[in-house]
Amino acid sequence: MSRDRSPGLPEGFRASGTCCGIKSNASKRDLAIFLSETSCAAAGVFTTNRVSGAPVQVSRKRLPSQKIRGVIINSGNANACTGPEGIATAERMTAELAAQIGCEADQILVCSTGVIGVQLPVEKISQKLPEAVATATGDEAGITSAATAMMTTDTYAKLITRDVDLETGRVTLTGVAKGAAMIAPNMATMLAVIMTDLTLDSDQAENLLPVAVNQSFNCISVDGHTSTSDSVLLLANGKSGVRLKDRGDVAQFQAALMKMCVDLAQMIIRDAEGASHFVTVDVEGARNFEEAEIIAREVANDVLVKTAIAGNDPNWGRIVSACGRTGCLDSEADVSLAINRHAVFKKGKPVAFDESKISASMQTGDVVLDITLTQGEGRWRIWTSDLTTDYVRLNSEYTT
Repeated sequence: MSRDRSPGLPEGFRASGTCCGIKSNASKRDLAIFLSETSCAAAGVFTTNRVSGAPVQVSRKRLPSQKIRGVIINSGNANACTGPEGIATAERMTAELAAQIGCEADQILVCSTGVIGVQLPVEKISQKLPEAVATATGDEAGITSAATAMMTTDTYAKLITRDVDLETGRVTLTGVAKGAAMIAPNMATMLAVIMTDLTLDSDQAENLLPVAVNQSFNCISVDGHTSTSDSVLLLANGKSGVRLKDRGDVAQFQAALMKMCVDLAQMIIRDAEGASHFVTVDVEGARNFEEAEIIAREVANDVLVKTAIAGNDPNWGRIVSACGRTGCLDSEADVSLAINRHAVFKKGKPVAFDESKISASMQTGDVVLDITLTQGEGRWRIWTSDLTTDYVRLNSEYTT
């Protein structure tokens, strides 16, 4: 059983968020740190984009590990496409934080998010790092300031603290995430740090995290753009003394980790840039899971589908057409479609429906697209958003 509680950190962790002047608005926090009193078992899942940021390259080499002590994150600059200088900057960030807390540089992980192709002004981070370490706490103020410092175009900090009761005892999970655009499976310009006081080894962390990520952060899409920076990190410091004693405990903790990742992923979609609708795309009856995922992604990323949803328009033809162009259907007779549980298309034929009634149901802001095929047992679910003029405005002005 698990239950949410007021924001905070698991035993032995502390965090802070500081202003160091990377963002154009100098009053906004842009440097976050997460620290553990003791070494953590840690694992990570990173962007699949071959053009990956310097922090991704540095952190990826250090995981999995049994000795991680902290994470340093800056927002406002992705430190991506910055060449050898960018790698040196990312390594310098970890070395300077390590010196502050008395560990080795390779015990620190690093993430960056923001504008691509601009050298990160690391001196600004160096100047503020002592303050960031000195002000790090394990309470609500610490985790909230750190979650805020990770944000770019997010409108609110995304954080969850949850107690989990296992057979062997109670542990705490805290997760923070950022992301609002450049979101597509597999992940995107999103970062997440998940911390627990459970005792794990690095192999366990490495097994648990990808399963949770695959059913959560890899099932969201805002705009179909996989970015250079996305990273999900899991840190377990063992301060609770609780261990996973058997398969039942493993399954229980896996479910709790999955639920936290799903909740954080859905927060990202609900905060998608300019979005006015939270959209669930459910595909069932495909030949296999791979084809179900292909169809779900195609519908979720289709610009015409997104704009129809933005206008509360049950334009089912766009959705069926998107399914057909994947090459995963033999004909339109393979597909049926319901919008917010209202049937609009069944096995290749239109169904009479009340357009105004469906449109009214879409105005609530939640839209479910049920796509049912006749080919097999494959199924997949993706959460996405609509496409509004605010999204276009935000992204046309991002660097200017």
